Amino acid sequence: MKKYQKCIVSIGLILLLFLLLAASSYANSTLRFGSRGSEVSKLQQTLNNKGFWSGPVDGVFGPLTEKAVIRFQVSNKIIVDGIVGKQTLSILYPSNNTYSTNIYWLSRIIHAEAAGEPYNGKVAVGNVILNRVNSNLFPNTIKGVIFEYFQGIPQFCPVEDGTIYNTPSAESVQAAKDSLNGVRPAGTSMYFFNPDKASGSWIVNNKTYVKRIANHVFYR
Repeated sequence: MKKYQKCIVSIGLILLLFLLLAASSYANSTLRFGSRGSEVSKLQQTLNNKGFWSGPVDGVFGPLTEKAVIRFQVSNKIIVDGIVGKQTLSILYPSNNTYSTNIYWLSRIIHAEAAGEPYNGKVAVGNVILNRVNSNLFPNTIKGVIFEYFQGIPQFCPVEDGTIYNTPSAESVQAAKDSLNGVRPAGTSMYFFNPDKASGSWIVNNKTYVKRIANHVFYR
């Protein structure tokens, strides 16, 4: 009987240890108000790079960082709780496969649309694509935005003429990376066109002018 009781106690202790380790692992992978350390610094830097100001990179999860996390969650249409858990982490730090796929398509649409544009103009095209991804009016992936059709017509000419299937320059690839890291020369623009090649009458009549960068005009 004593042997049996000892066995039960041992199993209980093992289960308790397992639960404590699991809880510790969860706590270490979840960042929230009051958290501190290098992971918070990494979070703050990432949010700042993506355009969600989280305050100075000081490794302290305070009110500014919490507000930035909430803005990020709202923008990405995920659970809004101000806590950096599994879902928020997966979008903040996408897997290598997801990141590679995003670079693959974003750099190709940039090259197809803006190969002859200055670097800032290339990044601006990537900026527009990502603004669409983050809007509830368009698909929520880069590839989805690029290959979207409206009434049987592709939204981007390179899809229609096949130039989307290109080998992007190193500059276009870097522009895609900068866009994904939050560089936004076109601000909140959702549309762009070259007025020397197209009238863009629907955009001009229905959208708000933002700016011109080289040969492209940008609207939101």
